[in-house]
Amino acid sequence: MYKNYKNWVLLTGLFALVVVALGAYTRLSDAGLGCPDWPGCYGFLTVPKHEADIALATQSYPDMVFEKAKAWKEMIHRYFAGTLGLMILALFIIAFLKRQFPTTPLKLTSLLLLLVVFQAALGMWTVTMNLQPLIVMGHLLGGFSILSLITLLYLRLTAKPIMGGDAGAKRYYGLSLIALIVLVLQIALGGWLAANYAAPHCNGLPLCDYAQPFSLRSVFQLPLEHSNYEFGVLSQQARMSIHLLHRIWALVTCIVLALIMWKIYSHAYSQKIKSCVIAVLVTLFCQISLGLILVHWHFPLGVALAHNLMAAILLLSMVRLCYYLKSRT
Repeated sequence: MYKNYKNWVLLTGLFALVVVALGAYTRLSDAGLGCPDWPGCYGFLTVPKHEADIALATQSYPDMVFEKAKAWKEMIHRYFAGTLGLMILALFIIAFLKRQFPTTPLKLTSLLLLLVVFQAALGMWTVTMNLQPLIVMGHLLGGFSILSLITLLYLRLTAKPIMGGDAGAKRYYGLSLIALIVLVLQIALGGWLAANYAAPHCNGLPLCDYAQPFSLRSVFQLPLEHSNYEFGVLSQQARMSIHLLHRIWALVTCIVLALIMWKIYSHAYSQKIKSCVIAVLVTLFCQISLGLILVHWHFPLGVALAHNLMAAILLLSMVRLCYYLKSRT
């Protein structure tokens, strides 16, 4: 049973990564309101394709411009997200049926199920509240959280204890949590940047070309009472400040992670811990490189998508390291 269950968890994790990628693609290609209703599309279960259906959709939503390509992007993401929800439900049901065994991860699968239900609600609110930035950022973080919990579940089922425990590295578990928190804050800032369409408002390296002053207050300004938040409603100064803070915190994240990884690596004697540290450093280098390329090439969609996915992989690498530093012998 456990071998099949492990394989199902792995498949679910890979599928979750695809869903995160589709969500990023939908957001980055400005298709978040490709379907103005939820869970259907213009009142239909799928994208309207017949002329009569399209005419009815246009009549039902006169303020929206029907774009078939964007609608399909949005609906494909929903189909995949719904399938992921069913896969996680299956994980919970199997764990519940086998709850008499002490090694059954019932609590973790229960948390996963609750999170995916809340993520579905965030997906609905993203549409019904017309891309309200706080909801959009929460939806992005929810996807990353689901990925992290599935990774923890897989590690719990498959990870073997480190021989000898590696006490030299494990005493830095607290530092690894600090690194994880710093990274999560950076991902949240990236989500806030994307939700406010602030990417193109800071060209140039290392600072923005615009002469407007940086405003920390405007970074955390919550736009409210707008009928539609698509393409952003904040001022240029606010969006420039959001982007610049994301870059500044990226530098902080890079320094903090590099120092802590060096500290852990220099005191570790198990190859498992060292390989985890190297994985974090490699993905960190790739993520910083993608960020620089993204700005230099003026934010092409493919690089932006890779930047989002690398952030997810970096997060999972940190989760893996923290797990091994915390796990008992």
